[in-house]
Amino acid sequence: MWIFFAFLSAIFAGTTSILAKIGIKHTNSNVATALRTIVVLFFSWIMVYIVKSQDAIHTIDKKTWIFLALSGFATGASWLCYFKALQIGNINKVVPIDKSSTILTILLAFILLNEKITIGKFIGVILIGLGIFLMIQKKQDNKNSTEKNKIWILYAVFSALFASLTAIFGKIGIDGVESNLGTAIRTSIVLVMAWALVLFAKQQKALRGISKKELLFIGLSGLATGASWLCYYKALQDGVTSVVVSIDKLSILVTILFSSLVFKEKLSFKAIIGLALMIVGTFCLLLF
Repeated sequence: MWIFFAFLSAIFAGTTSILAKIGIKHTNSNVATALRTIVVLFFSWIMVYIVKSQDAIHTIDKKTWIFLALSGFATGASWLCYFKALQIGNINKVVPIDKSSTILTILLAFILLNEKITIGKFIGVILIGLGIFLMIQKKQDNKNSTEKNKIWILYAVFSALFASLTAIFGKIGIDGVESNLGTAIRTSIVLVMAWALVLFAKQQKALRGISKKELLFIGLSGLATGASWLCYYKALQDGVTSVVVSIDKLSILVTILFSSLVFKEKLSFKAIIGLALMIVGTFCLLLF
């Protein structure tokens, strides 16, 4: 059953990137992240009360609180970096780099959680790494290599780093905690972190200039994120961390499909091969 939830997480996550890309076209990415988190938080706590797990908050021990907090901070950092990269970069290049968190997560799961690296996992990691490399390669005719074009790569890399830490901390933090409650607690931490950054950078004035259309898509991306998280952490609680994370990264298929339809972003032949390698590599992790 946890595999089913992992695939649902991938579908919702893929949709999130597209909705968010539309919503942050003219809106400051930090402000958009803070607004989205409100929606995710509301969605998360509704689920907590639906499954009636709110009373379990009193039974959470200190260790679990610490790792839930760390997971929340890592998530917030990952989001802020990811949506900044998404705002200034090409979605078909940002998303593959973000998905490289799969490789780091597998290594960290091996070191910290004692999850074995089988031959299948090793092959999967190699294929995913090669696929990412091919997908982010620039076209030969691209002569407009500006500093802005380089900055999005840095944001995307940090997004992947913090995303991998999120999975590890989250796995430890939801051990013995109902997954919906764990998600809601983590989201609360992300909300505080996101708004603290907005206020610190004095970006709250940007709220007045957000159009209704972008506000709508920011809200929809928040709903998609909330649904993805709930499925993701349910799968993470019951399943194998490296496999859950790998399946979740298949969201790249959904993202690239919609990016070609909505933003008319085309993949080069090399990028298509890279995407195919990432998919094959993911299934190697799943099957073996």
